[in-house]
Amino acid sequence: EPLVQSGHVFRSHTDTEVLVHGYEEYGTDILSRLRGMFSFVIYDKKNSLLFGARDIFGIKPFYYAQMNGSFLFGSEIKSFLPHPHFTKEVNTLATNGEFGKMKTLIRSVFIAAGVFLAVAILGTKLVMPLFLERIRIQDGSLSILVIASSFIGCVASVYSNVLQALKRFKAYTFLCVVSAPLRFLTMLVAMPYRALSGYFVGQSAGPGFSIFASLFFLRRELSVQAEPYWTRPVIRRFSILLAGVATSSIVGSLLGLVEQTVLRQRLPDLDSAANYMVSRFSEVAGMVTITLSLTLFPYTAECATRGQSTRPLVVKATLATLALGTAIALFFTFFGRPVLAFLPHGTEYANYSWAIPWEIVLRVAGSFPAFYVSTEISAARFGFLKWYVPYHLLAAAFLLGVTGYGYFAGYIPASWSQFLATHNFTSLESMLWWSTATTLVTCAFCARDLLRQK
Repeated sequence: EPLVQSGHVFRSHTDTEVLVHGYEEYGTDILSRLRGMFSFVIYDKKNSLLFGARDIFGIKPFYYAQMNGSFLFGSEIKSFLPHPHFTKEVNTLATNGEFGKMKTLIRSVFIAAGVFLAVAILGTKLVMPLFLERIRIQDGSLSILVIASSFIGCVASVYSNVLQALKRFKAYTFLCVVSAPLRFLTMLVAMPYRALSGYFVGQSAGPGFSIFASLFFLRRELSVQAEPYWTRPVIRRFSILLAGVATSSIVGSLLGLVEQTVLRQRLPDLDSAANYMVSRFSEVAGMVTITLSLTLFPYTAECATRGQSTRPLVVKATLATLALGTAIALFFTFFGRPVLAFLPHGTEYANYSWAIPWEIVLRVAGSFPAFYVSTEISAARFGFLKWYVPYHLLAAAFLLGVTGYGYFAGYIPASWSQFLATHNFTSLESMLWWSTATTLVTCAFCARDLLRQK
């Protein structure tokens, strides 16, 4: 009636026409006057505006996505699937019931991993013995076993990631719960016969179990006949995604490798052993971070697909990890020394109990960059690499220079070498200060990028 009194002429009795006249009269303020459930899109040609909305409770669904230069919207996600610009790979294939193509995709990744294994084994004979010598391991025959263990871990992640993408979190949780004790029991049995070999066999037990268990959970989806999947557009998308993921993984792992090499090789023996002991307690916070990252991945991917902000998920996951990590750190602040004393040979490292809460806090702080990078990868956004790559490369080079100054004797001024030797940067405390600084800088970059997102 108010619209009629305002001069609007109706040609039907449908509620759709009410929306059109209501928008003409009130513009976007029409939402404050609507009652009930609704979902609509109006194209305002005069103002070049596309206006869409749904009821506040979401009874009528409204999905939208900004992908590859196209804006998609509809009342069902499956309406996006035929569009050539909509991409979601495993999730799309499963949603559309194209399990034959999904089987081809998984099989192709498995074959690619096998090719990488063959290449890695060829290079192992030259590279791995040198690396093992640097970290004080004399038995070079372990190299093949190390590579095989890594291969099994990589292949296992393919299947567990499929469970994650399909949101089969009960099955994924089962794998996580069972894999850890299985790994421990395997090492308990194998290590008395040969310590290092038994250790790597134990490390392979969990991923090996994950492979076979994942096949069991995916038996329905993978029982269909394989279908052709790889086309030029798919290969192009995968190439871009692979390049981004590989770059971030390699660069991030490089800094981690340098830090672990310093902790293992260049620290005093007692500091190095103490770091290994106290860092076991910080793994609890690390497991929480990994679990939340894997759980968030499909949800942040969906948010990005719909054009929604992924920032709330990153913030909530970070706050949850921060709350749990803070509680754990406070516990070990007061009870770290007695806990260490309770462990076999723990009294030797009781004086390092101060490092336990410090390393836990570092793990918790590192969860924010981990969540952010994982979210950006899930959304196929790789702009963060502009600072991520140079920063990690510079940090790794700086750490090598500071802790390995002896290797550069004759190439750098003697006063520099004397300064580095005098200030003793190769200690556990100095390494923790280093990790604190690099973590804070990384968090600052991530926070800046996150605040810039719309």
